[in-house]
Amino acid sequence: MSERERKTENPNILMIICHDLGQHLGSYGVDIETPQLDEIAEEGVRFENHFCTAAQCSPSRGSINTGKYPHNNGLIGLAHGDFNWKYDEGEKTLAMYLNEADYETHLFGVQHENSSPDPLGYQYVHPGGSATPVSNRFIEFIKDYGQSETDKPFYASVGFSEPHRPYGRPEYENDDPDEVEPLPYLPDKPGVREDIAGLNGLVYRVDQAVGKIREALRENDLEKDTLLIFTTDHGIAMPRAKGTCYDPGVKTAFLLHKPEEFEGGKVYDELISNVDLLPTLLEYVGGEAPRGIDGRSFLPLLRGEDYSPRDHLYLEMTWHDKYNPMRAIRTKDYKYIRNFGHRPLVYIPADIYRGAAGQEMKDEFYGEKRPEEELYDLREDPLEKENLAEDPHYGSVFSALREQVGNWMRETDDVLLEGAVPPTKEQWRWMERNDVEN
Repeated sequence: MSERERKTENPNILMIICHDLGQHLGSYGVDIETPQLDEIAEEGVRFENHFCTAAQCSPSRGSINTGKYPHNNGLIGLAHGDFNWKYDEGEKTLAMYLNEADYETHLFGVQHENSSPDPLGYQYVHPGGSATPVSNRFIEFIKDYGQSETDKPFYASVGFSEPHRPYGRPEYENDDPDEVEPLPYLPDKPGVREDIAGLNGLVYRVDQAVGKIREALRENDLEKDTLLIFTTDHGIAMPRAKGTCYDPGVKTAFLLHKPEEFEGGKVYDELISNVDLLPTLLEYVGGEAPRGIDGRSFLPLLRGEDYSPRDHLYLEMTWHDKYNPMRAIRTKDYKYIRNFGHRPLVYIPADIYRGAAGQEMKDEFYGEKRPEEELYDLREDPLEKENLAEDPHYGSVFSALREQVGNWMRETDDVLLEGAVPPTKEQWRWMERNDVEN
């Protein structure tokens, strides 16, 4: 039994979370070299059908940290100062629950749940942004922790700003646009290729930082006592991904490893939502899921115990830099989306719109209005190109999924049922400064 095992019964928990990655990794079949992250998939476990609740930063991260869908915890838009959306009063976060479980809780680098990290419950906050300095700071922490006499395990949320835009920065190793793999859901155009090349450069930096952290865990005899999670908030920042309810926006990487417990390169294809992480971790450390949350623990699945897989999960969006209200349901075979208001065919968030891919696609996606309802047969049409909402052959599926979304909204007192949701005062001012229409 090691020195660390004698000091604490519960394992350390390390969650590395980056921006805007989706499943853009080699282990998910993308033509990109991510050897460090792929090694986690090979040595640990990988979830093929892991989804965020909303394809935008703050609402998705809020779901991870409260176990609730965004409109159920109040964080329905971006949290930083220009927008200032917040949790409802009294919401508890994962860090708060782990404080009660006698964990030492740390935030390293990026969070996106509040304009200040102070209300989020972390005992220690280590500021930072990009992957290299944040990972270096965390490595210094674990060197000290490995030598300390504390009886408490740590929970560390380690957040990287990459691969958030802007792309094509000179300090990163960007790919040659002519050699990248096109995205299957977008046309093969120069601007799209240019942005993929820049995205890849940022992903390489994330991969390198994760590799350094894993090496430090081994060197400090902490790997076997640490549950390592790697994930992201939502899909890549490309048109028809981030800011939508389509799979490229809501399907996210989720890798997990702990030697002698969660290992062997196993791949799970069950539907998992990121609201499920909080109850899973609380059960893992010997606690219970709080009442009133939307998530459900998948720890029994990981342990090979009786587990009833989800047959559906919900998706949503309300506010980003523009009002873009949607509610959706996703099963293994189908997706139904209900759109509110008169919106463009595909909303492109401002950071993408300003980039090369956004400029390539804006005329196509802003040239017509979005249908009120969408239905896709994911078995026949995984790229979600053919809307079957008016196809009589799919009438029973359409009616059933439409009813489920309606019931979910009513049962949760969805704010959209009261009409259009106005922006915060801060968001109004931001929209006026940037000449953005509601």
